[in-house]
Amino acid sequence: MLVHPQFDPVALSLGPININWYGLTYLAAFGLFLFLGARRVRLPHFAAAGWQRRDIEDMLFYGVLGVVIGGRIGYALFYKPGDYLANPLEILMVWRGGMSFHGGLLGVIVAMALYGRSRGRTFLEVMDVVAPCVPTGLASGRLGNFINGELWGRQADASLPWAMAFPQSGSMIPRHPSPLYQFLLEGLLLFVLLWLYSRKQRPTGQVAFAFLFGYGVLRFVAEYFREPDSFLGLLALNMSMGQWLCIPMIVIGAGAWWWCGQRNQMNLQART
Repeated sequence: MLVHPQFDPVALSLGPININWYGLTYLAAFGLFLFLGARRVRLPHFAAAGWQRRDIEDMLFYGVLGVVIGGRIGYALFYKPGDYLANPLEILMVWRGGMSFHGGLLGVIVAMALYGRSRGRTFLEVMDVVAPCVPTGLASGRLGNFINGELWGRQADASLPWAMAFPQSGSMIPRHPSPLYQFLLEGLLLFVLLWLYSRKQRPTGQVAFAFLFGYGVLRFVAEYFREPDSFLGLLALNMSMGQWLCIPMIVIGAGAWWWCGQRNQMNLQART
């Protein structure tokens, strides 16, 4: 059985300043977004619509605010509503930890809607540019989770070659290294599938909703290997909070993807 290597969370010390690995993974996520976004806007259909690299830089600013604010509020509402309603000022104490991807996603949606409105672009057009650039950021974040030894997995069969003990969990039982599963699934696999799918011009909105559907499915699967939050456990139907939050993503993503295709067909027929 493998044992989590207990990385030092500090990657580099410069005098009184400590640079954490988790911060570096966020920096990598932002850098990858800029790099991939710049490649996206060079595609002929985006270039013809007037997209430029500076648009990606502006969207990153909006997106960072959306992730931080939405992720924190989402964690408070989805996971510990009673605690934060009793002490609402603790929502501002981000250094204590506690972020929700689903809340961060909602925050990004609001941020991109505001960005699109400020630039005279539709929300779905903006999200079609952004969506394929997101999974690499998710992959970076999951590496940060693994380095920190957090979000460990459920108990695994000791015969599993990559079963790993996480001393941070308070025991040495073999577990699934679920952050690495999520790194591979909702990070690398989703990126490859979405990047290839989005290289060709698609009906407006289909790339964005393909991301929503794909992430929902892959996260739902990964949750079967991730230890549920101790203060919540498993909910109805033995599903975690993360899985319940993925269901509307899957349903909306699939339905809206189909609707975008149908709307495009009707528009084409109206022009002929």
